Amino acid sequence: MVHQYKLNGYNIVLDVDSGSIHLVDDLVYEIVSLYEKSDCDGIVHALSDRFDHDDIRSALDDVQELVDQQKLFSHGDYPARLFDGSHSGASVESQSKEQYSLIEYPSCPDGDVATSYRKDNDIIKALCLNVAHTCNLDCSYCFAGQGKYKGEQALMSLETGKKAIDFLMERSGSRRNLEVDFFGGEPLLNWQMVKDVVAYARSIEKKAGKHFRFTLTTNGILIDDNVIEFTNKEMHNVVLSLDGRPHVHDQFRVDIGGKGSYVRIVPKFLELVKRRTRGTYYVRGTYTHLNTDFLNDILHMLDLGFREISMEPVVCRPEEPYALTDEDLPIIFEQYEKLAEEMLRREREGDPFEFYHFMIDLEHGPCIYKRITGCGAGTEYLAVTPSGDLYPCHQLVDDPSFKIGTLDDGVTELDLQNEFRKCNVFARDACRDCWAKLYCVGGCAANAFHMSGSLLGTDKFGCELFKKRIECAIMIKVAKAVASTT
Repeated sequence: MVHQYKLNGYNIVLDVDSGSIHLVDDLVYEIVSLYEKSDCDGIVHALSDRFDHDDIRSALDDVQELVDQQKLFSHGDYPARLFDGSHSGASVESQSKEQYSLIEYPSCPDGDVATSYRKDNDIIKALCLNVAHTCNLDCSYCFAGQGKYKGEQALMSLETGKKAIDFLMERSGSRRNLEVDFFGGEPLLNWQMVKDVVAYARSIEKKAGKHFRFTLTTNGILIDDNVIEFTNKEMHNVVLSLDGRPHVHDQFRVDIGGKGSYVRIVPKFLELVKRRTRGTYYVRGTYTHLNTDFLNDILHMLDLGFREISMEPVVCRPEEPYALTDEDLPIIFEQYEKLAEEMLRREREGDPFEFYHFMIDLEHGPCIYKRITGCGAGTEYLAVTPSGDLYPCHQLVDDPSFKIGTLDDGVTELDLQNEFRKCNVFARDACRDCWAKLYCVGGCAANAFHMSGSLLGTDKFGCELFKKRIECAIMIKVAKAVASTT
């Protein structure tokens, strides 16, 4: 399968199964579009009114060479490589006129093999601890129902937090690096418990041969010097919720009295980032139907001084007035394209920034297993409620039918777990023939369920956004590869 597109003046051809990425001139671009529809003589005839006959023949030879090398129109058949630990790799392979090839070699086994592999490697490596089912903001678009997940307000006890750490260690097998996300609601409403759980994990990790990497997601209201100092020392990543321009942020992110939070949190975020000397951070925003010009919100964040940014589409019921619609897609696509161009411009000027959804590693990218099985919700990753109940994902905690077990009893709903184990790119009909399948790894199971009613369905709107983001991400890599050779 081949996907080809034009963006920012580049003609890009992606060979899906091999992962090869080619930057080509107009002639080769046209030949690729006709290659599977016509023979060589037919292609020459179709293009002879626009291109020189000898140039067409020469370019056809170049295309055929790539086909013979399995770098164009390749057909993946690599089930065995799922088990051999193979990783992808990339390099700038060649330069011919204006043509370059960025080569990557993932594998593409079928769904049965992927399901079997996940079953045979049934370890847990990450937990999301919902330490606070309550919040000090009242964001109307919140998927967690203002932090309560359609239930009662609750705070996780230290006993439950310690039990979660023990649970993760016991079920992590030989894996050394373990991930724990402190989530809510607002985790800083249970701050002492968070600190005590981190201290407990640190006290036992070395003896067990483990290393915990913690992430904190916060709305910023309760950030103070103590929080800044502790997160800098102990949190591998901090996610800071900011939607962008003041009027955009304050439209949804308000307190119980309806007052916006922008002026209260931005100085605290700036101070935290200024003093952050270890680990990473992301300023994470949400865009809706009411601010499809979200590039202006990203530019506002950059003007404030933030350089690690994520901007997510709102997740909500389609009947909400702020829900994104199909009519928004052309505007959103344009915003992503302009954002990619802005990233390249600032890179050239020595003022780079990161956008989470454009991050793609063609040299040390995800292993084959991750390219097929995705996030591991329900198998490698679980969410823990304040009472110690287990759910496959933090986005499903509001639905009791997805309760998969408890910290005391472990995973007890094995049939439900098997449904998540089956989630992979080859189990979804819409994914099998999609050019982006080895980049999106099947997408979010929770979003698929909410949008289609099935874990093996798809979030069609989300798919379109993802494909545009990957096109932009690849274009950025191509532009940087060209710049490095000129």
